[in-house]
Amino acid sequence: MAGTLKPDDLGPFRRTLQGLRARLKGDLSQMTDEALRLSAASGFSNLSNVPLHMADVGTENYDQEFTLGLIENEQGTLDLIEEALGRMERGTYGLCIECGGAIARPRLQAIPYARHCINCARLAENGG
Repeated sequence: MAGTLKPDDLGPFRRTLQGLRARLKGDLSQMTDEALRLSAASGFSNLSNVPLHMADVGTENYDQEFTLGLIENEQGTLDLIEEALGRMERGTYGLCIECGGAIARPRLQAIPYARHCINCARLAENGG
């Protein structure tokens, strides 16, 4: 593979990505279960005779929206991990998808699913 990584260097990155993927899938499953539980609890099917307080409903809605936001973020990271594993299979892992240059090893060690070199990432952050 062109760039800073040799095929022998991919093993640790692959294991890291696979470990992150497994952890995120477990987290997503747990958060989805929590969101569904909150959804069922806020269905206004109050089986007890205790009246619902509007503050309780608001708190449940906030909790559910917060959990759904976390699910969305985790799913985005999971998608980036899947893309990185795909780039490994294609032999393009470690190369910036924007400029084609090498992504520095320390960047990949910090963010193993990084898609951009540091320069392209800075440009993207600044709207460039």
